[in-house]
Amino acid sequence: MSETRSDGELLRAIAADGDRRAFEELYRRFAPWLSARLRGRCSDAGIVDDVVQETFLAVWRGTARYREEGDVAGWLWRIGSRRLVDALRGDGARGRLRQTLARLRHRDEASAEERVLAGVEHGDLAGALTRLSPELRAVLQATVIDGLTTREAAVLLGIPPGTVKTRALRARKQLREALA
Repeated sequence: MSETRSDGELLRAIAADGDRRAFEELYRRFAPWLSARLRGRCSDAGIVDDVVQETFLAVWRGTARYREEGDVAGWLWRIGSRRLVDALRGDGARGRLRQTLARLRHRDEASAEERVLAGVEHGDLAGALTRLSPELRAVLQATVIDGLTTREAAVLLGIPPGTVKTRALRARKQLREALA
């Protein structure tokens, strides 16, 4: 009976020895989760699949290095979300049009992140978050939850960086007022 290796052990084996079995195990553990999470940001399954593959290729090739800080899922999310931004940036207006059409088609369905934001039960935060406009919530989601930079959030949301900053300030102000 084989012992299950930790995520860190798998990454060390991949980096040090090019251990294919360790890589396959890491992929099985995290690829479905990363795909599901990225689908919340991009409706194009082809782009999502490419981004997941590119993320794990970066791990295999050693171009993405885990520094033993934080959890592996968060590290993979940072790699994947940045690669998604790059993919969408390369797709330009066509990608933004697809995103807009997908949002219009599913606008009555809340994403997983929106449900989590709406379900936060610390004081009146849940109510304050639900009262924000979808545009303000989207900026908070991209910059706070996903940890994207202003520039990355701008590309992901298809708006100028200045608009991201303005909406983030407005969202924080509205939350402060609602929670005061």
